[in-house]
Amino acid sequence: MQLKGPGEKPSRAIVAAVQRPGVSDLEFEASLTELRQLAKTLGFEVVGTFTQKRAGFDAAAYFGKGKREELRLLREQDAVDVVLVDHEISPSQAHTLEMEVGCDVMDRSMVILEIFHRHASSRYARAQVEIARLGYMAPRMREAAKEAGPKDRGRSGTGGRSGGESHGELDRRKIRDRIAELQEELDGMALEQKTQRARRQEREGLARVALVGYTNAGKSTLMRALTESEALVADKLFATLDTTVRALHPETVPRVLVSDTVGFIKNLPHGLVASFKSTLDEALEASLLLHVIDASDAGFGRQIAVTEKVLAEIGAQDVPRLAVFNKIDRAGDAAVQAEREAALRTKYPGCIVMSAKREADVARLREAIVAFFQRRLVEAELFLPWSAQKLRGQIFATCTVLEERADAEGAFLRVRGEPEAIARLREQLGEAVVRPRG
Repeated sequence: MQLKGPGEKPSRAIVAAVQRPGVSDLEFEASLTELRQLAKTLGFEVVGTFTQKRAGFDAAAYFGKGKREELRLLREQDAVDVVLVDHEISPSQAHTLEMEVGCDVMDRSMVILEIFHRHASSRYARAQVEIARLGYMAPRMREAAKEAGPKDRGRSGTGGRSGGESHGELDRRKIRDRIAELQEELDGMALEQKTQRARRQEREGLARVALVGYTNAGKSTLMRALTESEALVADKLFATLDTTVRALHPETVPRVLVSDTVGFIKNLPHGLVASFKSTLDEALEASLLLHVIDASDAGFGRQIAVTEKVLAEIGAQDVPRLAVFNKIDRAGDAAVQAEREAALRTKYPGCIVMSAKREADVARLREAIVAFFQRRLVEAELFLPWSAQKLRGQIFATCTVLEERADAEGAFLRVRGEPEAIARLREQLGEAVVRPRG
């Protein structure tokens, strides 16, 4: 479908879903609310909700026949432009539903893909999104080709087609070729990013924090507060897709780098799960994960489960983490907030309950981050010969210098820093010039 551009009157949408046995009312409503938020991000005006309880999806058109007629009447009554289905449905189901209801149909996967397509800004993210979109389109093009029938079959090999190759087959071949081309580009960019990260780690040390969590949990607001950066803040799902890295402010020694990551969401399209795992490399390379959770959302338990599942899938389940329950200021009045905070502290010992909009709360979180890295620090003595003074700046940038004395050959520095940073400095200085303390 053709989506409305900026300044145009938004398309009117109905959010629709089948509730199957085993799905609680709370979970069902939470998913519908999430789809409404996704629709808002995409610029739709949601004017209604349409649901049905049944044992399973109708194989022909998702909803049962009687319900499809009800949906058609509701669509006409409310002048609806599009039906947003809260599941991923097959191309044939979408086509039949469109024919019977009389308007465009977008399933949950298509909505998310369109949001990612609009919000991806870096070359890397755009290539990932295009691969996912092309993978989503391919089976739908097969469905369109079936509807076109034999008339789509070519008679000759003209126009880039081999003899007997239909327009649909040609388009699908172009998609396969384009995906292969994009994947080759991604592989090259991934290698380049890996090299850049290695250089950055060598230059700036290994004290790294990554913000992870459900989309719209307030990660970007928290990122902005911790680093005093101009990170985009918007009350929309997936407002930011590209990973950003900034230094903790005020800066510490060693310097702590904070990175924001793409938000997680339930039922992320399969193509995007595969494509966007690479954007979570920052989480794998971090020494500490801040798992940001919306404390004001009654369904935060489901969001925690989704985040934990994705972290396990990328191999980050063993990275130390700190649960940060954000947005406590939205939980209700002062009494409700206090009760919610006490309950969270009891259930999640060691967690931080806060609002990214309160300076005192942000300062408390910053202290917890600094304390984590301070616990990991070790003391050592390095000998810096006068011929290697170019490393002096790196030593002071990555370690705290506790004491310094000098002789005719160079300077002795007693330092406190990350074990990895000190090991790297020793390697750069060379074993021959490392002298025992005293």
